[in-house]
Amino acid sequence: MAKFPTLRASRLHAMVQERGYRGGQSQFRHIIACHRPRPPAEAYLHLRTLPGEQAQVDWGHFGHVVIGRARRPLMAFVAVLSFSRQIFLRFFLDARMESFLRGHVGAFAVWNAVPRVILYDNLRSAVLERRGDAIRFNPTLLDFAGYYRYEPRPVAIARGNEKGRVERAVRYVRDSFFAGRPFADVDDLNAQADDWCWGAAADRRCPDQDALTVREVFAQEASHLLKLPDNPYPVVEQVAVSVGKTPYVRFDKNNYSVPHSHVRRSLTVLADPDRVRIVDGQQILASHPRSYDKGERIEDPAHVQALVEQKREAHHHRATDHLAHAAPASQTLLVRAAERGANLGAITAALMRLLRRYGGAELQAAIMAALDRDVPHPNAVRLALERRREDRQQVPPVAMMLPAHVQARDVAVRPHSLETYDQLKDHNHEES
Repeated sequence: MAKFPTLRASRLHAMVQERGYRGGQSQFRHIIACHRPRPPAEAYLHLRTLPGEQAQVDWGHFGHVVIGRARRPLMAFVAVLSFSRQIFLRFFLDARMESFLRGHVGAFAVWNAVPRVILYDNLRSAVLERRGDAIRFNPTLLDFAGYYRYEPRPVAIARGNEKGRVERAVRYVRDSFFAGRPFADVDDLNAQADDWCWGAAADRRCPDQDALTVREVFAQEASHLLKLPDNPYPVVEQVAVSVGKTPYVRFDKNNYSVPHSHVRRSLTVLADPDRVRIVDGQQILASHPRSYDKGERIEDPAHVQALVEQKREAHHHRATDHLAHAAPASQTLLVRAAERGANLGAITAALMRLLRRYGGAELQAAIMAALDRDVPHPNAVRLALERRREDRQQVPPVAMMLPAHVQARDVAVRPHSLETYDQLKDHNHEES
């Protein structure tokens, strides 16, 4: 164990069993624990900071919340001023970069100031890569820090004691605020958190100045903090999305409608905690309330109605084009019917039924006869078709009810031999 101090007890137990040891593994672990060399105890300095100099920030995981069919993580953004120990607490349903920055903006707005330095753990929202003393910061965080004019500073690897104030603050939030607390939703929880931060948490004794409360020390520190810029940093979640065959975009487990004219396009989603906007360049195509459920379809009724009307119009145009090709006079009939305020959809459907029954040539002649009498109506066309049929002494055409693919399935039925029934008759006669 002196030569290999990290050798596991399970491996040592297997080695001594090969040499004849018959003891159990749990007892053997106790023996090894007594003889394993202990690392030397490390002493830490008590870190002191000046008023307005530093704040510390970290995430805390507080389980999950269920919203409809979605199960989302409940994350607590905790920021604490190192001198006064004033806490800012805000809960989010994720730990994305946008939520991370919104937590900063909220803390700065509540404190009405900015500390000069903020300490971070080596989380991806702050540090993308470390090699020795070289640190590659997240460029979004650098831009944010430049806007508020503070220095982002990550702590050393495996040195959580350097940001011990926020670590203790997270534990304090977990034990003194969150434990056993009922809440209706995240907004209700955040409202209670604001009251607690400026109530019970602010009235506790400041650890470094026992004679004063956190509220009193923060009042002394406030004048040493940096001034806020005139406008807060714009924090909007921006995601590139693709629209498929249906006029919806997928964002954060839900579907949001867009105008049907933008299918098969690449668009951009701009989201904040309350609304989801879908844009094409500078043009805002849709704006929806944000849903934190799962599998929801959030629609603008105008988008759906426009698509329905477009489909109906397309169906009408297909029938009209078919009529124009088979019976060109149908276009003149439709124009005259429109002048009289007739229902063009019903007229088109009636002419299509006559076309399927009588054919294009007969329908063309009948429409011409109806137009000569100045009666642009399907009944006049039908009457002309019947007169032409009677003049030629033809039988009425029979509409084929079954489609062609069903008719093709019909097969000849082979008749069954009746000899088996004769045998059944003879058998009954013998029994009688």
